[in-house]
Amino acid sequence: MTELRYGIIGSGMMGQEHIRTLGILEGARVTAVCDPDEGMRTSAAFMAGAGCAQFGDHAALLNSGLCDALVIAAPNHLHYPILKDVLPADLPMLVEKPLCTTLADCEDILDRAAGRASPVWVAMEYRYMPPVERLLEAVRSGETGVPRMISIREHRFPFLKKVGDWNRFAAKTGGTMVEKCCHFFDLMRLIAESEPVRVYASGGADVNFLDEEYDGQRPDILDNAFVVVDFANGVRALLDLCMFAEGSGWQEAIAVTGDVAKAEAFVPGPSRFSPDGKERHSEFVLSPRASKLEQREIVDVDAAILAVGDHHGSTYFQHRKFLEMVRSNGVPEVSLEDGMKAVRIGLAAEQSAKTGTAISL
Repeated sequence: MTELRYGIIGSGMMGQEHIRTLGILEGARVTAVCDPDEGMRTSAAFMAGAGCAQFGDHAALLNSGLCDALVIAAPNHLHYPILKDVLPADLPMLVEKPLCTTLADCEDILDRAAGRASPVWVAMEYRYMPPVERLLEAVRSGETGVPRMISIREHRFPFLKKVGDWNRFAAKTGGTMVEKCCHFFDLMRLIAESEPVRVYASGGADVNFLDEEYDGQRPDILDNAFVVVDFANGVRALLDLCMFAEGSGWQEAIAVTGDVAKAEAFVPGPSRFSPDGKERHSEFVLSPRASKLEQREIVDVDAAILAVGDHHGSTYFQHRKFLEMVRSNGVPEVSLEDGMKAVRIGLAAEQSAKTGTAISL
């Protein structure tokens, strides 16, 4: 296969990031886009280039025969009905996080996907940010020793404006802990190499969207939270989320502390939200216990890769691995089960924040 033809289902903000990314990936071409919003699908088709077909629904895209692989980037609450329709087509698929907005829907998708010949990869871009990959390398190679604590801080801008304002309500997003934070719960599982046994969260909707109203309803998504996750092997993890801190120097700061050293990854936010509108380097820091000298590295990412997305190059590196998987008949690095387990932690965090109690898993 010299070129893989992609169909994009959902051509809004994230769908268009996928289109821009595939545009610079050798061996990939977007041949079809699908979105019920005419403006979004028209701009997406223009972005994909000459010859890209437009469809108003995913059934028509599937029946076109124009695609070898699918990317599902529709709003969260639509993942489940779309996946039910497209899984029988047996095409390789990359489905954006979260897999679904409820645990029951995730479990049903796993059942429906059993026995498929083609793989389904759940998009977890934060795994593939170069500074995070450097941190994961440090943990896996033993530079930190045995990991005991994980700390993830994301201080960033509020949820952006989306078509239909679907991202203002937990019923359509799964809640902030699912929509935004399943990335981080996925990273925690990956680093801990264990499963969570208890989740405690304290959070609120204190700053963002307080003056907004849609059909008589106020937005109900959390804009800040602390979440503690205890794992079966004794590892403890903390998420510190604030979505009204767009002035922060680093958008993400991820630390893994072991019995030998602490490893940290520092990631800037997207350039369009930085004060000067310019991209900045990310950093990796290793701080050994036995030495007062930290080891600091600049993590360089190609400017062309940074320019096509808001996730510090990770969407490109994820797509490159997805393409390699399809060509080699490999298996996804992020499975449907991984996607479901990240949603499960997020739902537990939402429940804990509402009830004020720790949730046992």
